[in-house]
Parts: sequence; structure tokens; C-alpha cells
Amino acid sequence: MPTKTPDLTASSVTDTTRHVVQEFLAARMAGDVERLVAIFADDVDWLLAENPAVPWIRPRSTGAECAAQFTELAEHTVAEDARASVDTFLVDGTDAVLTGYLSGTVRATGKSFEGPFALRLTVLEGRITRHHLYENSVSIAEARTPS
Repeated sequence: MPTKTPDLTASSVTDTTRHVVQEFLAARMAGDVERLVAIFADDVDWLLAENPAVPWIRPRSTGAECAAQFTELAEHTVAEDARASVDTFLVDGTDAVLTGYLSGTVRATGKSFEGPFALRLTVLEGRITRHHLYENSVSIAEARTPS
């Protein structure tokens, strides 16, 4: 019985995806919006459940708009209180899925939010073309609502 030859192309695609996602996370942690713009494709399939009570949670479709989300988040939350931990990082070809936990404080109200998240990213030609984030937006909206 012949042995199966490893698919080096699939392996290199997975490696590229992993590298781009790691670059995305590093740029995100550093607040490097210019680098984020370069990492996102010109057109992005962005999914983050729209929430009218939270100005930074809204539809986006270009790389510049997606990168701007991180600036808007920083404007509305307390940077020192922002926390995110990744407990799972799976990569399969062009797709990556991260799961973890995030928390923070809304600047205007001083209220905290927290909860689990899942992020699905797709990388094509070295750039992120899909960014689907699933998070506890109810907790964020409640933190944004004045007492």
C-alpha cells in the first residue's frame, strides 16, 4: 500500500494563516492601526452583531474601517482595564478560530463588561478577508448604559 505524501501546499497555507493571525494579534495588542490596515484585505467580510447602544460595534467592510474599530474601542474603553485571553487557537488552511475571554471598562460609565468570545478569521493572499467575532454584546451594552 503506497504511503500518502504530505501536502506541502496545504501545510504552507496553514503556516501562512497562522503567521498572519499572529501578526494581527501583535498589531492589535500594540494598537498599531497602520499595521492592522495592511493586514486586513481591501474588502473584508466583517461580522460583529450590530449594537446601536455601542458605537464601536457596527458593520464594516474595508480594511481601513476594520482597523479603525480598534481605535474606536480604545476611545470608549479604559485601556488599563482591557483584558483578553486566548485559550484556543486552531488553524486549518486559510481559516483560523480563536476562543477566549475578554473584559474591560466603558470609559463614559465606569462600568465593566466581560464574557467569552470566538473569532473566526480567513486569510487569503496573506491578508485577513474574514473577521467574524462572537462576543457577549449584551454585557457591553449594559456597561455602556448609564445607571
